[in-house]
Amino acid sequence: MCAKEKPPVHLLVSMTLLLLVSLFASAVASSRADIDWDTYWPGDDDEVIDAINEGELNFLDKPIDNPVHHHHNKITVLKSSIKPGWIKLQQCHDNLDIFPRVQIVYKEGKIRNLRITEHNNIGEARVEGHTVQLTDVKKHARLCIEAESRALIAQDDGSFVMQNGPFMRKFLDGYFPMRVSIDIQLPANLSFVAIEPVEQKGFTVTRGKQHLYLDTWFEGRLVTQFKFELVPEPTILTKKQEPETGLQSPLAL
Repeated sequence: MCAKEKPPVHLLVSMTLLLLVSLFASAVASSRADIDWDTYWPGDDDEVIDAINEGELNFLDKPIDNPVHHHHNKITVLKSSIKPGWIKLQQCHDNLDIFPRVQIVYKEGKIRNLRITEHNNIGEARVEGHTVQLTDVKKHARLCIEAESRALIAQDDGSFVMQNGPFMRKFLDGYFPMRVSIDIQLPANLSFVAIEPVEQKGFTVTRGKQHLYLDTWFEGRLVTQFKFELVPEPTILTKKQEPETGLQSPLAL
């Protein structure tokens, strides 16, 4: 990687952070001069500037030592979700970056019943329309929300896709490490087909019965897409529905 010119200190303390670009959401945080930049760039400044990712997606082979923003989504797809596309979303952000103000903006018309379920180490958290407004975000901050999101999109071939992201932690032109995990629960008549990007080191998908779990550590800008297809539901026979065998009971002889 080529060496990059070190930005002046007065520019570092006046940066605007693009913080939480999430599943069905984007967020912008405004910085202030009282931010401790060692939280983000510990160690030698020249080495850190040289190592800054400029947007290329780079999966990390192993978790980094310092706590970083972890963006977790729990998604429940019901049978009733398939036609209209509305899914249940539980979303948590751990180790939010320290900023006086953060705004999380969800796509208008694609989110409903948005509410905050938990917030720690945050001065104030409130819902305003299709946004969540945070003030005085401190170290080890945590935010959780619940909502319904119109995220399951029918395709012409009869399949369904769920696109998530873009996920990123961005300071000006630099992208910094973060963790994203997505937990998806599927109904019996919907089956997982594929995911983009493909599975690789630092980007793993665990499959269970009607369940998926994605876990990834990365730098850069990540967009994921899950593909699903409809499957016949298993038929459960009751006693009245059991097929006749042609054999008679001994009592009937």
